[in-house]
Amino acid sequence: MPDVGEGIAEGEIVQWLVADGDAVEEHQPIVEVMTDKATVEVPAPAAGTITKLLAEAGDVVPVGDVIFHLSTGASAPAAAPAAAPAAPAAPVAPVAPVAPVAPAAPVRTPVAAAPVRAAGEKILAVPSARRVARDLGIDLAFVVGSGRNGVVRRKDVEAFAASGATAPGAAGPSAAAAPVALAPIKAVAIAATEAETRTPFRGVRRKIAEAMTRSKFTATHFTVVEELDVTDLVTARAAAKAFAAPEGVNVTYMPFIMKAVASALAKFPQLNSALDESTQEIVTYRDANLGIATDTPNGLIVPVIPAVNTKGMMTLATELADLAGRTREGKIKPDELRGSTFTITNAGNIGGILATPILNFPEVGILGVHRIQKKPGVVTTPAGDEICVRSYMNLSISVDHRLVDGADAVRFLVHIKSLLETPALLAL
Repeated sequence: MPDVGEGIAEGEIVQWLVADGDAVEEHQPIVEVMTDKATVEVPAPAAGTITKLLAEAGDVVPVGDVIFHLSTGASAPAAAPAAAPAAPAAPVAPVAPVAPVAPAAPVRTPVAAAPVRAAGEKILAVPSARRVARDLGIDLAFVVGSGRNGVVRRKDVEAFAASGATAPGAAGPSAAAAPVALAPIKAVAIAATEAETRTPFRGVRRKIAEAMTRSKFTATHFTVVEELDVTDLVTARAAAKAFAAPEGVNVTYMPFIMKAVASALAKFPQLNSALDESTQEIVTYRDANLGIATDTPNGLIVPVIPAVNTKGMMTLATELADLAGRTREGKIKPDELRGSTFTITNAGNIGGILATPILNFPEVGILGVHRIQKKPGVVTTPAGDEICVRSYMNLSISVDHRLVDGADAVRFLVHIKSLLETPALLAL
């Protein structure tokens, strides 16, 4: 399993594109692998014959593990090494985040009553391992990592918990009597019936579930909602659409919203941040790299438009149309799914007037954009208040309360409101 991106510790086998005995060319795609970021194709490193596939669709395999054997034809296929890698462990359902997984080898079930790392040594662990360790009250300093370079994986923490080991040296009279490991939560089993269809829970849908579960159980969510009078925005967008049409550019409402969000992130940089849990540092980004949640036939994908704060409306409209189109067609590149600092999710064209979005972890803010609808509104004129037909829209923002206070989230949303209600201000 190759290292397909920064921070990727494992990948899920989506489907094999070849079978045992198939002849392949160099760089020919062999297998589709789903990571936390994207689905990628792993190519053949050389021309030859596939002699053995070592994982099945749905298996989660650590980076660095062997997933197939290839004979290049220069000699007979090599004999299996003495210490052949163990078959990948069965995947764990993300909806049961603390369900135990049997360790791949006895050494991965540490029961020692002493830390396995020196005091102050940095602990390398994947996010899911840190979350499970927090849920179970386990100190990662006591857990042996089975990943590359000693990275602690989720199954290492679960194996430690299943072993019944305790963290020694805890203060207080009850420390010795209270084990660190909590009782595992059993996976839910649903009785089979004749009137049902069953589909393997894997690929994009499982990755979405894992990401949403991790976000909801890690970040402290709260949501703020604001109503906007976007009558002037509707007029401005219609004019911009007509202006850009001869150039083949379709201007939607999103470029206006993206520019307003970029302005608000510059004014309130605490919402353009993330928490580095390994170093306990707040990371604040200079550019507004906006993830745009996109509905696709395979599920919700979030491609990224970088440095929105440096781009004009026409450029954003062009990039957005290209990125959204390739995302829906499954042609998005892994690099285009990385590096977002804030996310916008827009289901307004489908329907719905309000939602409470779940954060695209580890980001601390996500903006929900909802349907524009006409309804009566009060407008102040020189002659006094009048009731007339206006266009209204709701925006909702979910924020990680660990890093952002409620008042700042409200100010952030009010700033966006002021820009979108008077879109000429975006030129400033």
